[in-house]
Amino acid sequence: MPKETGVRLTREVSMELTIYQIDSFANKVFEGNPAAICPLKKWLPDELLQSIALENNLSETAFFVKTGSGYHLRWFTPVCEVDLCGHATLATAFVVFTFLGYKENEILFFSRSGELIVTRSDEWLEMNFPAQPPKQCAIPEQIIKAFEISPVECHKSEDYIVIFENEDSIFNAKPNMSLLSELSLRGVAITARGNDYDFVTRFFAPKYGINEDPVTGSAFTQLIPYWSKKLGKKQLTSKQVSKRGGEVGCVYSGDRVKISGKAVKYMIGSIEI
Repeated sequence: MPKETGVRLTREVSMELTIYQIDSFANKVFEGNPAAICPLKKWLPDELLQSIALENNLSETAFFVKTGSGYHLRWFTPVCEVDLCGHATLATAFVVFTFLGYKENEILFFSRSGELIVTRSDEWLEMNFPAQPPKQCAIPEQIIKAFEISPVECHKSEDYIVIFENEDSIFNAKPNMSLLSELSLRGVAITARGNDYDFVTRFFAPKYGINEDPVTGSAFTQLIPYWSKKLGKKQLTSKQVSKRGGEVGCVYSGDRVKISGKAVKYMIGSIEI
């Protein structure tokens, strides 16, 4: 028995949060990119949000709070908060539309990357994000050494956009994650013209605890401007050819991009803390 201290021990007040796990850019479960989504009535301490994201151990956990005209949205990887996440935004919109009784066909999110709009059209959800056109740059030495096949060229914005000669180069790439983790930007998107799609891509962000992300919506804010200019098209089709894979609809609208996909529910549960 513990020694009596004169202080009465009381149980801390517990809290229960609903959590949804949604597969984004997916036609069925086990495809696309899974994200955890937690609606909140008010913001909890950042340390707690980060702990939940770490416990979930998914590439992203999204938290949101209702505001007057929309929702304040934040995203956490297992190791840090990030400025923008596409697939978790798509998943959050799916939760709002499907489970929270939201009747309109458009949702406004407020985030560290400004205002984000998601529109519903049947099973498709279309995200309207700020475009981040990448600029051509020298290929970093780490990228050259990380891949067995030499890239054709390299561009950068939030991430490095690394262009390869053909689709097979993207499918077969086995990069050295240790070298990619040394880079200064968030991650590396490798891409090439596709055979069945306008372009294919994969995304690596080992510095943020994500060796390969299944489908990276935010990377398309950079990929769409690049490929739109390269191919002379405003509307494009794409697939992120990770193991899970995901189809992405793409439209370039000047200073904005429209990124669309489907989402499906994998799980609804609760967190007791």
